[in-house]
Amino acid sequence: MVTAIARLRPVATTCLRVRRRFFLPTRALLRCVNLGLPPAAILRIGYGIDAAKLPRADFVVSAGGETLAANAAAARLLSLPNLFSGRLRGLAPERVDVVLVSLDRLATHANHLVCLPPSPIDLRREGRAAARRLGQDNPPRSVGVLIGGNSGSFRYHSEDWRRLTRFLRDAHRTAAIRWLATTSRRSQATIADTLADLARDASFGIETFIDYRAPGSLTLRDIYLAADAILCTDDSTSMISEAVGACLPVVAVRPAAGRLAAQEREYRDLLTGRGWYRALPLAGLSPHAFLAALEEITPPARSPLDELAEAIAKRLPRLLAAPGA
Repeated sequence: MVTAIARLRPVATTCLRVRRRFFLPTRALLRCVNLGLPPAAILRIGYGIDAAKLPRADFVVSAGGETLAANAAAARLLSLPNLFSGRLRGLAPERVDVVLVSLDRLATHANHLVCLPPSPIDLRREGRAAARRLGQDNPPRSVGVLIGGNSGSFRYHSEDWRRLTRFLRDAHRTAAIRWLATTSRRSQATIADTLADLARDASFGIETFIDYRAPGSLTLRDIYLAADAILCTDDSTSMISEAVGACLPVVAVRPAAGRLAAQEREYRDLLTGRGWYRALPLAGLSPHAFLAALEEITPPARSPLDELAEAIAKRLPRLLAAPGA
C-alpha cells in the first residue's frame, strides 16, 4: 500500500513494531475498538505502546489480524486516515477508511477495495507482454523459478523435486530457456542443495541462483526485471501475486499432495479467469505443457500498483496533500 501511495506523493515510512500481549486475544481488542473505548488505553493495555510516543504521520497502514486493532486505535488517536489489507475479523468497517480485499465477494462495504494483494516490489514497468505471445513458437529466453515449500496442505516429496529439475534440463535443451532461480524461507534443504549443485552444471541452464539461506547481492527484484516469464510453486500466494503484479506471465506447478483452501482456490480461479496465470501438476510437467500454458496467458498490461494508487486517491483525496500539510 505504501508503494502505491508513493505514486501519489512523497512518502517516508516509520515502522512501529506491534506485539499483542498474550493475555488479551485479538477478538477482545477489536471489541474494545468497536465500543469506542479510549484508543490510548487500547494501545497501552493491548500492545504496551505509549500513545505519547507515537510518531508523527499522515496516514496509518497495516496488514494481518495482529495489527488490526492497533491500526484503528492509532488512527483514531492521531485523527488520521487508515488503510488495512485483509479481512476485518469482526472489526466494525467504519473503523477503517480503506480495506483492501482480493475477491469481489469479500467487498461487502463501501470502503472495501478489490485489488491484488499489494507488493512492495515496484518495477514501474508496464506492457511486459512480448509483442508476440510466449509459447511454442516464441519460447521465453529467461524464466524466473520461484521455489516455495511445504505449507498448509502442500507437501513436496523428493520425486516432486526430481520432476522439476528434469524439466529444467529438458526445457533448456529443447527451447534454450535460461533459468533465474531462487529459494525462499519455506524451501526444503533438499531442493536448495540440489539447485546450488545444478547451477554449476551448464546442461541445466541455471544462469542465476539465489539461495535464501545465503543472501548475496542479487534479489527477487532482479529476477523480475530480467525474466520474460515466471515458473513458481503453487503453495505461495504472495509469490504468485508479486509475479502477476510485475506484469509477467505466471505458470505455477503443484505437487500431488497439494490442496488449496477454498478461498485460495477462489483467488487462483480469479487469476486464471483474467488470463494472468495457469497451474500445472508437477507430475505432468514438460517443456510442451509449460509452453502451451504460456500461450494461454496475457499478463496485465498495466501495473496493479498504478491502479491501486488511483483507487486510493479517489477514496482518500486528502492523501494527495504534501506530507505534514
